[in-house]
Amino acid sequence: MNITIDNYRTLNFDTIDIQEEWNMTAEREKRMHSIHAYPAKFPAFITTKAIHKAEESDISVKTVADIFCGCGTVAYEAVRNGKHFWGCDINPVATLIAETKSQSYDDEILEEYYNNIISCYNTCVVNKDDEIYKNERIRYWFDDGHIDELLKLKTAICEGVNNEIYRNFFLCAFSNILKPCSRWLTKSIKPQIDPNKEPKNVLVSFKSQVKMMRNANLDNTGNTQGSADINCVNFLDVDISFSFVDLVVTSPPYVTSYEYADLHQLSTLWLGFTNDFRTLREGTIGSLYHADNFNDNINKLNETAQDIVSKMYSIDKRKTRSVAQYYIDMQTTVHKVYKMLRSNGGCLFVIGNTEYKGVKIDNAKHLTECLLKEGFINVEVDRRKISNKILTPYRDANGKFAKIKGSSRKIYSEEFVIFARKK
Repeated sequence: MNITIDNYRTLNFDTIDIQEEWNMTAEREKRMHSIHAYPAKFPAFITTKAIHKAEESDISVKTVADIFCGCGTVAYEAVRNGKHFWGCDINPVATLIAETKSQSYDDEILEEYYNNIISCYNTCVVNKDDEIYKNERIRYWFDDGHIDELLKLKTAICEGVNNEIYRNFFLCAFSNILKPCSRWLTKSIKPQIDPNKEPKNVLVSFKSQVKMMRNANLDNTGNTQGSADINCVNFLDVDISFSFVDLVVTSPPYVTSYEYADLHQLSTLWLGFTNDFRTLREGTIGSLYHADNFNDNINKLNETAQDIVSKMYSIDKRKTRSVAQYYIDMQTTVHKVYKMLRSNGGCLFVIGNTEYKGVKIDNAKHLTECLLKEGFINVEVDRRKISNKILTPYRDANGKFAKIKGSSRKIYSEEFVIFARKK
């Protein structure tokens, strides 16, 4: 549906038709997309559809960007389509996965490095003075035996692989076995211990993970290859001094995006990105760690955001402050996207709505207003089904998907695809 500055305010976005073209396709995703677990993963096919849509709209797409690139789904698909990719994410675990996905590897070299790792592992003696043993969160999630084995494996990877690109491949494999080898409740979206869980064997898990990743890498054979430039940085801090992108394809984080830092805490701690995973919350979109004065924020909000914030204020003042900061950050984001796009460039956002204590958090309408007020033209808004939630529209108290209401919390099963162009 085409949206204009004259009709967006009165439009109920939930009445916009669901467009089948944005629902999951029958084509199977490349195995490289599954090399590492990641929450709220972006559907791979949307990138290719976005590129085709842009090119059909007479946009010459040479450079694709994802400003919240996460685990690199857009990066991989852009490279696979022969495009140059530029992306960033504040989460170092995400950018490690994205960099790993965006590379092609010589399988013979992988085999050689893998054998080096196993050889080093078999002769490695753990250093009991290592800082990892002093970290309370590590000891919370892992028993002593698994800490020993994981430290041996990480040491073997660092000593057995002298090429950074290939070392990251094996560190990515290491990262993805951490949850199975811990007490973390399997398939939970929340950090929660499973008292009945038997953690997996470290070396067996690693061997299986590497085998899967090598097979996934072989899928790349014969694909048209572009190039990728991936940065571990907060997009809000990126200096956009000139236009260098033809198409932005991205999915903004939700209001509670700081939770991603909690979900990746095992990897951030084990890979040495931080000694306290909570520090990674500080720059996230909508985080109160960098919030401006609330009254100042209110005056900067667009009309849609002011409506939502005013409804929330009497319910939960702290949450309202966070939502206000989220909308301020998103308004800044859209302004910077406009600056980074070349003339006649386009952007495609995938974003969902949420609800908080009966107040609808209409992220799609807010983002649409941002685009219109920034000067974007030809703004189109469609709805799509979120395929993995169609049959399980509730979450239970542990954060697992559920099929029945009971005490479960309903989640949205649709999201919005918003496309716009720069003049």
